[in-house]
Amino acid sequence: MPLNDTKLITQIQRGNTACANELVERYYSSILRYCSWHCNNIDRAEDLAQETFLRVFRDIYTYEQKGSFKAYLYTIAHHLCIDENRKYRTSELNENFPIEDQQLRQVEDRDQINSLLNLLTPSQKEAILLHYGEQLSFREISQILDIPARTVQSRVRAALSILRKENL
Repeated sequence: MPLNDTKLITQIQRGNTACANELVERYYSSILRYCSWHCNNIDRAEDLAQETFLRVFRDIYTYEQKGSFKAYLYTIAHHLCIDENRKYRTSELNENFPIEDQQLRQVEDRDQINSLLNLLTPSQKEAILLHYGEQLSFREISQILDIPARTVQSRVRAALSILRKENL
C-alpha cells in the first residue's frame, strides 16, 4: 500500500531516498504540466519543475505539515513561475489542458482555448488552471495563492461566467 504524503516526507527526513523518488514520481508530471502553462518553452518548464523539487528537498528537513503537501509543492512552483513570467512575460496554455466544465469541454481548438483564457484576469486564469487543470480544491488553491478560499471560489465562478458567455 502506497504511503501518504506525510509518511513519505517523514521517511525522506529519515534519509530514505526511495521515498524521495516516489514523491517525485507522484507529482513530477503534474508540476511539469503546471509550469508549462506558464512558459512557452518546454525546456524552461522542465527546469522550473526540477527547481521546484530541488527546493522541496533542500528544505525537507525543516518542513512541517501545515496543510496539504500538494498545496505546498504547488506554492513553490507558483512562485517560481511568477518569477519566470516577470523575466519573459509570456504565458501560454499547454494543449493537454483538461477542461472539466461541461460547456467548456466542447472547445477543442488550442487557439480558441487560449483566446478564451486571455479574456480572464491573471488571477481568474490562475484559479481556473489550478482548479480544473490540476484538480486542486479551493482550500489548496487558497494556500498556494495566500488568499481566502471564498476569494478563490469567487474567481472561479466569475471566470466560468465569462467563459460560458463567450463560448455560447
